[in-house]
Parts: sequence; C-alpha cells; structure tokens
Amino acid sequence: MRTQTSSLAYGANVNGGTAEFRVWAPSAQRVILRLLGRGDSPMRGESNGDFTVSTPARAGDRYFYIVDGNKPVPDPVSRLLPEGVHGPTEIVDPSSYRWSDDGWRGIELADYILYELHVGTFTPHGTFDGAIERLDYLKQLGITVIEIMPVAAFPGTRNWGYDGVSPYSVQASYGGPDGLKRLVDAAHRAGLGVMLDAVYNHLGNEGNYLRLFGPYFTDRHKTPWGEAVNFDQPGSEGVRRYVVQNALYWIREYHLDGLRLDAVQTIKDDSRPHILAEIQENVQRLAHELGRRVCVIAETDENEPRLVRAPSDGGYGLDAAWSDDFHHSLHTVLTKEDRGYYQDFGRKEQIVRALNEGFAFQGELFKFWDAPRGAPPEGVPLPAHVICIQNHDQVGNRAKGERLDALVPRGASKLAAALLLLAPQTPLLFMGQEYGETAPFQFFCDYSDPELQKAVREGRRREFKDFKWEAVPDPQDPQTFERSILQLPVGKSLPRAKSRGQSPEMLEWYEQLIRIRRRQVTAGPRTCRAELVDGAIVMRVPAENSRVLVIAEFPDSKRLDEPEQPWHQVLFSDQDGYRARVYLARTT
Repeated sequence: MRTQTSSLAYGANVNGGTAEFRVWAPSAQRVILRLLGRGDSPMRGESNGDFTVSTPARAGDRYFYIVDGNKPVPDPVSRLLPEGVHGPTEIVDPSSYRWSDDGWRGIELADYILYELHVGTFTPHGTFDGAIERLDYLKQLGITVIEIMPVAAFPGTRNWGYDGVSPYSVQASYGGPDGLKRLVDAAHRAGLGVMLDAVYNHLGNEGNYLRLFGPYFTDRHKTPWGEAVNFDQPGSEGVRRYVVQNALYWIREYHLDGLRLDAVQTIKDDSRPHILAEIQENVQRLAHELGRRVCVIAETDENEPRLVRAPSDGGYGLDAAWSDDFHHSLHTVLTKEDRGYYQDFGRKEQIVRALNEGFAFQGELFKFWDAPRGAPPEGVPLPAHVICIQNHDQVGNRAKGERLDALVPRGASKLAAALLLLAPQTPLLFMGQEYGETAPFQFFCDYSDPELQKAVREGRRREFKDFKWEAVPDPQDPQTFERSILQLPVGKSLPRAKSRGQSPEMLEWYEQLIRIRRRQVTAGPRTCRAELVDGAIVMRVPAENSRVLVIAEFPDSKRLDEPEQPWHQVLFSDQDGYRARVYLARTT
C-alpha cells in the first residue's frame, strides 16, 4: 500500500505540526489568514502575487482568508468545504489515505465502455460509498470505465455539479476527499477505471469568490454563463496554472484515469498554446511519470476535429471528443421530434454517415445556428468519437427529463442499443439505461440565494422555448431531485426481478451486446461500413473482413432477407415494429 503526499503548491499543506498557507492574490493589497480557534495571521506578499504564511496547524483545522478587509471567504484551493461553499476551508492531509492500487496501470481508450453516473442520484445514499456497493454490478454488466459527473463543491446538497465554485474541493455531502478516494480505490480493485467530469469553462454564481483574489474572469469573451474564464488576457498566467494544476491534482491525488472536459466550445483562448493543449500535454507528462494510461476527453457540440488531431497537425492532441450527431440523428428518427437543434436531423442517412465517419455535419449549414457546423474528420479514428443514445444533457435538459425509454417503444430502444454498442466508436451509457429505467433525470439545484432561485426557474423556461416544451419542474423543489434517483437494487448481482422501470429482458440484451463488443469489436480494426438498404440500416464492423453484422429494421423499412454465409445469428429482437439482428462471422 502507498500513501499520497501533497501535490499542490497552493492551499494549505501540512508538515508535522505546521502548515504552510499560500494563495495567489495579485488583485489584493492585504490578505489575512483566520485560523479558527487560533486567531489571525497577516500573510506576506510576494512579487509574483502570492501571499504566504506558516503557522502551527494540523489536518482538520478550518480557516478563512480575509482579502482587503472583505468578509472572510474560503481558500480558492480548498480540498474540503465541510460547511458548504460559504464556510471555512478544512485542512486535508492527502498522505493520510492509504491506497491499495499499486498495480493499477489504467485502461486503453480502445477498451472504454463508459458509464456516466451522478453520485447524488445513482443510489439512495447519494454518496461515493453508496456507489461502491454497485461496482460489482457494473463490472458484471461489462462496463470498463465509470464517468462521474462533477463533484467540485457546489451550493447546497442537490446539484448536477456544473454550478461548482471551488474546483479543488470534493463535495462534502458526497463523502469528501476520502470518499472519492475510496470509490476510485475500490473501482481499481474491481478492474474498473474512473473518469471525472471537470468544468473549466465557467464557475457557478453562489459562493464564487475568485474575483476577490485575481483576474480569473474576462469580459473580452462571453459564454452562456456570462464572463469567460480568463485564459488569454493580462493575469491569465496564474489562471492557466490554476486550471492545469487542478487537472493534475485529480490524476495525482485521486488516481483518476481521465478527465471529461465540459463544453469546451465555451472555453475561449486566443493565445498559444491553447489551454486544452496545455492541459493535455501536462496530463500526459504526469501519466508517463506515474506509469499509467490517462485519457482526456472533450465535450463539444461543434464537430471540431482539431480537438483530437495531433499538435503537429495543428490540433490539441486530446484523446477523444463527444460526437452528438449519432445521438441526434438516431433520436429524431425514433421520436420524430423536430424542434430546437433536432430540426436539423431526422434522416437515416445521417445515422449512416455518423456511423461511418463520426460526424453527420462536416461544414454544412446548421439551421438551428444559421451557420455552418463542423469540419471533415479526416485522420480522426472512430474510437476518438464518444457516442451515446442517452446522457445527462440529452435526458436532463428536456423539460421533464424523460429518458429515451419513456419516449419510444422497447423495440426501438433495443435497436438503438445494438447500433451504439457494436459500432466502432467509443460508447457511453447513462446510468439506468441498461435496464430500461423510465424514471426521469431532471435538472435540480439547491441555491440559498432567492434571486438565484428565481433566475434558474425563469432560465429553464426560456431554455425550452425553441422546443415548445412546457410544465418545467421547479429545479429548487426537493421532489425534482428525488424523482431522479435510480431504483436499481443494491447488490453484487445483476437484478433479475422487475421493479419500477426495470426490464430484466433489456438488461440481458445489454449484457449480451457488451459481451459481443468486448470479444469482437475491440479485437479488430475500428472501422465501419454502414449503409441504408430499403430503409433499414446494415452495419458491418470492421469495414473490411467484417466480424460483426447488425441489421436494424424500422417500422417503415422493408424486412431484409437473411444474409448469405458466412454469418450466423447470435442476437435477435422483433418488438413494436423494430427488428434488430446481430450476426457474427463464422470464421470468428
């Protein structure tokens, strides 16, 4: 077993009975450390904008900073905020946790089967320890990597995590730093990787005190949340260091196997290198030092191949990026929805193009934007495209948070799952879809500021104007959160008894598809030859010398004949007018 020493130059770092406190505050004239129960200590300013002081302290002590006489606020580099985002920082000694994953070396992207989960709703406990109880279930299902939605400290106890305001602090109500470490450690013992959703494009409003310390934001660039994070204006050197060191912190102190970077199209940076390239370069350098495989995946809606192209080809060198077109094109064909960004989809040819090339839009006019969208993805391997049929955005950013299984018949869901899991791209499942969960996943929050409560209610209604969705649940209502909690039984085995929204038949379908994927799809070249035949989608993987054949037939398509030799059928579903057939080559 190994212990973990501190990896941070900033924050509070203990050494014996003393702690060094260091904060970057170039906007401040004077900073005072208020160590609760021990008094105030003026901090010494340095020429680089740092303020520092060493004083007797130990893990568990709590403190504030007082900047230029303003109210006491927590440290920008807090590992734990036990009393919430307005309360004091608690000193955490990372060396106190004893890891048991010395032999863990990570997972190659080619083997990724991602399972996105929200800690607060994945189990009735809503904690990291609660999630540990379901690791054996995920392992038996065939998942290889868990992707955790953001856990940086946010206001209250109910939140998706994208309103986080303390990027280094692990949400206390989930179990804090040691809880996250226990989950990662247990996952590695089970042979599962763990990725974390990291938000570097904005911070939430309530509890966001970074402006007191330095030029963390700029009005030169705008985002959907207001001012952009300052990556390219005066003072940005310290902001870039803050973000890059945060990415390294999750890899080093928490042994995470990768990061999913949220909505990178809203990360504005006109400097060189781009902050995304700088994050990846530093993460891969650390991964090499640690002898582990670490992946950095970007979320974007722009179909931008530059994200994953090598720096030598003008790219940022990330490992993969989310590709929305597969979801949007398949979703619209199945649901017939045609409002908002769905207005640009609805043709099976788009599903085929997304399967074969990754993007359906490669520079064509996108009516929802009234502008071109995307670029040709030449040179981008298909596994560098992360695809899904459900995720937290596409479910939770509906007015009522309906899952796909609440919108389409069971046969349609099974057809969609077959295309998702047997395509050569990297698949992502959203918690509960594997057994056909029909409970919603709705948008919820727990602000204490009445103005923010009002703003988020009104903002959700405006957000859905283009979709004509009505009756938006109140995000502040605790019942909105409670409706979103999974009902999956806790246990080591896959559930076979049907309870609310669960289908043992669907779960078995997913098990079988994942088993075929791991044995056949990941074992060969990751290419695809999909085509539209009499209204049905016929997909062969890989494109040449195919090992897997999927025939997906829709209610409006012809029923195709059985394929000629050398194929043999291994899976079959014929429900609700949708028919999905899976074949393996007899030579495999």
